Amino acid sequence: MRYADGPGAECEVFVRAGVERVWALVTDIAVPAGHSPELQRTAWLDGADGPAPGARFEGYNRRAGMPDWRTVSEVVELAEHRAFAWAVMDADGRYGAPVAEPAGALARWRFDVAPAEGGTRVRHSVVLGPGSSGVTRAIDARPEAEEKIVDYRLGELRTGMTATLEGIKSLAEDRR
Repeated sequence: MRYADGPGAECEVFVRAGVERVWALVTDIAVPAGHSPELQRTAWLDGADGPAPGARFEGYNRRAGMPDWRTVSEVVELAEHRAFAWAVMDADGRYGAPVAEPAGALARWRFDVAPAEGGTRVRHSVVLGPGSSGVTRAIDARPEAEEKIVDYRLGELRTGMTATLEGIKSLAEDRR
């Protein structure tokens, strides 16, 4: 798959808890930071204190062999108890000119939540691009390896999504 095609990945988990409990966790931006191997911490920006269309939050990220970096995300979809989506932007210009609008996002993330018999089904997904990112830098350096680079990054993201979903599942099913 080529970067220009908007490659993506998704993972899903069944949670033995009600939609309301699961929804509270997927819309708490601190939860992924507690479980993701890459996302380390988050904070709402500009006076926001929770998800709403247009609300922004920053994320601090870490990967082995790379300097830590910050992104700014904007909530682009919020459908109560169903979907929470955000665009991640390179607001600090790490990969080129700073990006402040979702149209230039380096990725788009989302959670989809649906009731299921005995609990809730949660899907976590990502689509890369169209903005510049570490993936585009790697492709620029080795254009002949584009498909391998994209596939490798999607594998890393699947690992993080799986860890995040398992964390949500554990928190939601914990009855303490």
